[in-house]
Amino acid sequence: MSDNLNALEDWAGALLAKLQPTERRKLNQTLARELRRSQQQRIAAQQNPDGSAYAPRKPRKNLRRQGRIKMFAKLRQAKHLKLQSDADSIALVITGRAGRIAHTHQHGLTDRPERNGPEIRYARRELLGFTEAELEMIRDRLLHHLAL
Repeated sequence: MSDNLNALEDWAGALLAKLQPTERRKLNQTLARELRRSQQQRIAAQQNPDGSAYAPRKPRKNLRRQGRIKMFAKLRQAKHLKLQSDADSIALVITGRAGRIAHTHQHGLTDRPERNGPEIRYARRELLGFTEAELEMIRDRLLHHLAL
């Protein structure tokens, strides 16, 4: 996956260097919006970038709701999933406390969810990442923009 991303970066870098900074910024904003939409849909579907399902939640006692409870229900809102783009870069950032939680799940780290509580190891759930479809979408948008 990272090889594909590096190849795309090398290929696109030469093409984008020919554009004016204002055109690059406009293109980056469009790409960032589409990537955020795609990431939101994938988080809602509870899938890693490779298409596999997230690791299931651990069972908890005394829970009113039974069955499968989706994780990260509010994380995909624009309030938490922020866009940062300029002429040279695009970034999707998860802000605040939600960002800390997302970072823990993204990398499968340990965390203390409650003050003075036990440390818990979380399963790795890749919230942000590129799918093959997203890389293809980026290529298509770049070619479409350059053809105009």
